This record gives sequence, C-alpha cells and structure tokens, in this order.
Amino acid sequence: MKTKIASLGLSLILAATSALTVSAVHAQDAGTTATGTTQAASMTKEQRKAARKQARAKKNAELKKLEDAGYNPARANDPNYPQDLQNAQKKAGIGAGASQ
Repeated sequence: MKTKIASLGLSLILAATSALTVSAVHAQDAGTTATGTTQAASMTKEQRKAARKQARAKKNAELKKLEDAGYNPARANDPNYPQDLQNAQKKAGIGAGASQ
C-alpha cells in the first residue's frame, strides 16, 4: 500500500512541479532573464500559494478520475497494483505515471 501511494504521489508531485514551472514562466516579466532558479525566487508568496492550490486541485481531480475509473488506492498489498493503476489511467484517459 505504501508503495502504491508513494508511486502515485511521486507522479502527482512531478506533475505539480511542472505546473509550478509553467506558472513561473508565464508570470515572468518580458524584460527579465529566463533561468529556472530566478523564476522560482521571483514568485511572490501569493503566486506560490496560488500555484500550490492549483497543483493540489489538479492532483485531487486526477485521483478522483482514477477512483471513478476503478482504482482503489486504499487496497493494501494488491498483487495487481501496477496493472490496476495503469488500467484506470487508460480508462480515465489520464497519461501514464512516472513509472513508465
């Protein structure tokens, strides 16, 4: 169960991280330089909070879609773990996680 949650959590964290990077790029002024560390540092507290809130909403929506497609993250020691998650992703139309 911990492995399933960790795997799902990792893929969702990676998605959230990329969403934060995209938000930073769009929020950046046209006159400044484009470096990854400067973008993250130049975000205001409100922008970071909004980006976290957006990433959390996206993660929760994706998890809800997976659960509606038949995935149960609470099932402990599921022998079909990777396959049932992949089947739910396919059924829900969600891209493959970080494990592929």
